[in-house]
Amino acid sequence: MSYDAKVVYELRNLSGAGVMECKKALEETNGDMEKACELLRKKGIETAAKKQSRSAEQGLIGSYVHTDGKIGVLVEVNCETDFVARTEEFVNFVKELTLQIAAQAPRWVAIEEVPEDIRKEEEKIYQAQLSESGKPEAVQKKIVEGKLNKFYQENCLLEQEYIRDGDKKIKDLLVETIAKVGENIIIKRFVRLKLGEE
Repeated sequence: MSYDAKVVYELRNLSGAGVMECKKALEETNGDMEKACELLRKKGIETAAKKQSRSAEQGLIGSYVHTDGKIGVLVEVNCETDFVARTEEFVNFVKELTLQIAAQAPRWVAIEEVPEDIRKEEEKIYQAQLSESGKPEAVQKKIVEGKLNKFYQENCLLEQEYIRDGDKKIKDLLVETIAKVGENIIIKRFVRLKLGEE
């Protein structure tokens, strides 16, 4: 069955996928827009996972200075080609990252960047808090894991809730953008400056 161009373009606008992918998704879901969107998202995530092994050496350095001039952010985001670095999707993604960093003050890009000594120190603090609780060791271990995950969610950019959509993390936004632009994207590094802070 063939679908009206208007419907195909509506799905394209919602998903950011190509026209042919939208046609196929509508055919596979018998014209159900919601199911087609979900199908494209799943395919996009699979595609993004495959692309994450490719090298990314082009990109942009995004900047943001808060209106009161007291918070500033620089972020380096890499992609595979200069062409993608100039696309609206990529530029918007970089802009959203600068706003996220300004608002949420992450310390690292990813969990893997958290220094081992800091992670161990956090674990020690949580264990000390629970040592007098009388809870079984297995329960204490689960609580420590939960608190450590919360620490990552607050301090690692990719783990943070997206300020515009609490149902998404920044890593979800990254995967969506990779699926839209069709290239690997790496958030390389950032710096956040706040007036008067060391």
